[in-house]
Amino acid sequence: MNSIQIKNNRILYYGNTAGYIEKGRAIVDPMFQTDEMKSYLSEKKGLDVEWKNGTFARLAEGSIDQEGNAQVLKNCRVWQLKPDTDVMMKFIGYDELQKEFGEPDPDNYLVIYDGEVETNDLEELYAKFNLDHPSGYEGHSLSMSDVVELYDESGSSFHYVDRFGFREISFQASEQEQLQGPQMNL
Repeated sequence: MNSIQIKNNRILYYGNTAGYIEKGRAIVDPMFQTDEMKSYLSEKKGLDVEWKNGTFARLAEGSIDQEGNAQVLKNCRVWQLKPDTDVMMKFIGYDELQKEFGEPDPDNYLVIYDGEVETNDLEELYAKFNLDHPSGYEGHSLSMSDVVELYDESGSSFHYVDRFGFREISFQASEQEQLQGPQMNL
């Protein structure tokens, strides 16, 4: 048996699922980061290698799509209303916001988190940003009036935290605001 194999877009290391192949890249959990693995993937197979924490756990959990490929995780931004925004806009449901103030306006929001998370599921993200804030999270626990953005190279989707669940909204911030990342208010 070869120590490293690729089967069905899965990278196997001594029989353990160490990563997967996606768009000419090998996404591999860093616990399998060896010279042998890097050489096999980059030199022998001609793949770019990305070492990504949590890959092994996601694959072991079965976070895969219908074709048997690993679920592609999007990055996540959490937008919260700026401190100087009208207090009546904060912590209200979408229908009430729309009735009183119109659609959510990106100019009233700051990005308080921008990074990778272990899931694309909005309910799991809600729990994550309430119970177990990821490193770098600078805001209050996720609440009504916040906006969760899931994005990748193909674009973004925006989700308003409503009274019960989420509501997908049109919400496009300027490119510069997205690139600025989290802001610290002094």
